Amino acid sequence: MHRVLLDVDTGVDDALAIAYAVRSSALDVIGITTCFGNVPVEYATRNTLHVLERLGATGIPVAAGEAAPLFHPSMKAYPARFHGEKGLGDLTFPDPEGRPVSTPAAAFMVDQIRRYPKQVTLICVGPLTNLAAAIVHAPEIISLVQQIIVMGGAVGAAGNCRMHAEANIYSDPEAAQLVFQSGAPITLVGLDVTMQTELSLKDVQRWRERDSDLTRFLADITSYYIGGYRQAYGDREGCALHDPLAVAVAIDPGLVEVQPMVLQVDLEGIHSYGRTIADLRPRCTDRPNVNVCTGVDAKRFQEHFIQTLTV
Repeated sequence: MHRVLLDVDTGVDDALAIAYAVRSSALDVIGITTCFGNVPVEYATRNTLHVLERLGATGIPVAAGEAAPLFHPSMKAYPARFHGEKGLGDLTFPDPEGRPVSTPAAAFMVDQIRRYPKQVTLICVGPLTNLAAAIVHAPEIISLVQQIIVMGGAVGAAGNCRMHAEANIYSDPEAAQLVFQSGAPITLVGLDVTMQTELSLKDVQRWRERDSDLTRFLADITSYYIGGYRQAYGDREGCALHDPLAVAVAIDPGLVEVQPMVLQVDLEGIHSYGRTIADLRPRCTDRPNVNVCTGVDAKRFQEHFIQTLTV
């Protein structure tokens, strides 16, 4: 099994990604770190612990992380339209019995990468604040991590937070730039491919028909998420599977096409702050720093995702 460490800001699609990773026979989830993003970090941590309890996976350690961007106050509102005020739609539930470990998220990342050199894949599906903090405090992890899969960015696609900016990158652009320029082995799973995926209400009905505690939970939170998509986009019949696709790339890299690119984050533009920009000049002399996903076998991924969470 492939060791993975998830870094999440648990709203609905993070919950789906956690369930997908835990249920995958190909992955060994050695821990989960939490961050602000879809909700405050306190809710992200609570939601993560709750999802693990639903999965019967309470042995997976959870480390709480950063509550705000590294270098400035947060500029992004929490997307309650998609995730609800507390992150899991409009569901209410008692506090989970589990508690996060005492080690902060960045230190937990460093500890796990040092413990399993060249064996850990980081799957980051929220702002890159925890990872940036880890790199600042222990830059040697750049050469010790096996790979980093980032759900974020919009290289050739429209943004979903601002015109050109994707939500995870826009939540902490400086952290993202630090990570991209670190020299770490990074694969970017951005809106270029995630917006090609879709989970419909018909798919959600398969979970309802399965009628287990887990599948009812997944159906309820995803129905709320789809409602947010209808408000925002109007013409979509379902929701994009942003964070689960990042997990899928760890399970089966053949699901996506990738292109090495010279990538950076705009930290200065008035209207393009937080945009992920690729230098596509044929004579660019800089070495590519990120493998950007440019194509996806959406049908095969979606079927594997649904089947994994329906059994």
